Amino acid sequence: MSLLEVRDLSISFDTPDGSVQAVNKLNFTVEEGKTLGIVGESGSGKSQSVFSIMGLLAKNGHASGSVKFKGKEILNLPEKDLNLIRSEQIAMIFQDAMTSLNPYMKVKKQLMEVLIKHKGLSSKDAFTESLKMLDAVKIPESKKRMEMYPHEFSGGMRQRLMIAMSLLCNPKLLIADEPTTALDVTVQAQILALLNELKKEFNTGIILITHDLGVVAGSCDDVMVMYAGSTMEYGTVEDIFYEPSHPYTVSLLKSIPKLSDNLEKLETIPGNPPNIMNLPKGCAFEQRCYAAKPECKIERPALVGFSNNTRHRACFSEGFQNV
Repeated sequence: MSLLEVRDLSISFDTPDGSVQAVNKLNFTVEEGKTLGIVGESGSGKSQSVFSIMGLLAKNGHASGSVKFKGKEILNLPEKDLNLIRSEQIAMIFQDAMTSLNPYMKVKKQLMEVLIKHKGLSSKDAFTESLKMLDAVKIPESKKRMEMYPHEFSGGMRQRLMIAMSLLCNPKLLIADEPTTALDVTVQAQILALLNELKKEFNTGIILITHDLGVVAGSCDDVMVMYAGSTMEYGTVEDIFYEPSHPYTVSLLKSIPKLSDNLEKLETIPGNPPNIMNLPKGCAFEQRCYAAKPECKIERPALVGFSNNTRHRACFSEGFQNV
């Protein structure tokens, strides 16, 4: 049994201009001790997908389908039931650590209240466990840091603090939404190495949302490529990087500059993502695709399994290798 099993997950939002379909029938799984990377351009539905799992959609959002955690259905659970799962079983590292931390509370209070509320620890034991976790995420002078406020931490240290807070209850599933955004390359590498270490130590399943395919290559086991709310391709890291089978994946990989290339200009994907309030009848990527066929305009390709059903893609064309 998979740790997390998502089937036909769809998300829509009510707006003054009508209903917006942000996510269309996603299917994916996460295993214990494995990392699933979700990649795609801004607005592809990556964050909304995991917000629905956590029960954090905006009030005008609606989710349908199935999300099973350890075999139990959790999609659209009442707030009371979700609170028994969040933090203790499923934790999330949000994109902007500074806005996710309370600027008026010392670090020790923000850490300790997680353990007091979810684990029922005394203040003394919660303080001790919080110190241990700060040491685990390699925050120096942890005892001194406990008495500080978030603004006294650097960007990298705040992100480490968010990771520590997420892992206090030893969750089985950790969702990291752009955990390295706005961090310099050195700190980014440290944060990713830390996540890999924690995954091995606690056998935690991880969902990693990112724009950076380099991050995916070094941290993930499986990859789901999203575009305009739908899955374009799904497979292992090796498959996606060495034998991409969807034109969108190929285009993303070509956009990564290589040290061996002597290019006068960087590769780009022409055009812009479609308006999700007015998606085309056919494939959402058709207008930007270099391999589009006539049927791509009139019919949306289904996500089909191939290679003994270990890989999936939504495309009418044949495979595309030779990136």
